[in-house]
Formats: sequence, C-alpha cells, structure tokens
Amino acid sequence: VQVVESGGGLVQPGGSLKLSCSGSGFTFSNYVMSWHRQAPGKERELVASINIGGTITNYADSVKGRFTISRDNAKNTVWLQMNSLKPEDTAVYYCKSWRTTQEYWGQGTQVTVSS
Repeated sequence: VQVVESGGGLVQPGGSLKLSCSGSGFTFSNYVMSWHRQAPGKERELVASINIGGTITNYADSVKGRFTISRDNAKNTVWLQMNSLKPEDTAVYYCKSWRTTQEYWGQGTQVTVSS
C-alpha cells in the first residue's frame, strides 16, 4: 500500500498551490480521502475530506472558500487546490485514505507560505 503526496513548496501570501495524492495497493474508489496538516508545535488537523463518489466534501472553517478537494477514482488521485494562501497555512500536509477500521497515510508534503 502506498499513499504519496506531491505539489508542496514555497509560495507567497495570496498565492496558490495544488497538492496531489496518489494511492496504490488498495481499492482507491472504496476509500474516503482526506487532507490533514500539521504545523510546528501544533496537533495534526483535518483540512478537507471527500466521500467515495466525490459528491460530498467537508472543510475546516479556516479553509472554507479558499481550498477545494476533488478526486478522480479512475486515476487513483485526490487533489487539494489551495488559493489565497496565508502564512498560517504553513504546515506539512498529509493525505489519508480510510474506511471502517483501515486507514493509510502518506509521508506528507511541506507547504510554506512566506514572503
């Protein structure tokens, strides 16, 4: 089983980034997908989630209206489009796939928002 994130980097405040997460070794279309983040000295928090069919999404209040989660089950991929980035969005972003008692995490990708 592999969950691999990509697309992180350094961006100026107000800028955009699009994170990607690909899954393999499991039936991607059977798993809810979510993005989480962890800033230095803080607990990991849920950023956004998307259901199996891609029809229901949920967002943390702090990112509503700025971030968009989407998925393509044919490509075994979930994305997180991040717009209007703020310095407080700086964190390691993790992708998680989960269903019932199973969950798989990626290794994370660093997002730094700074001028």
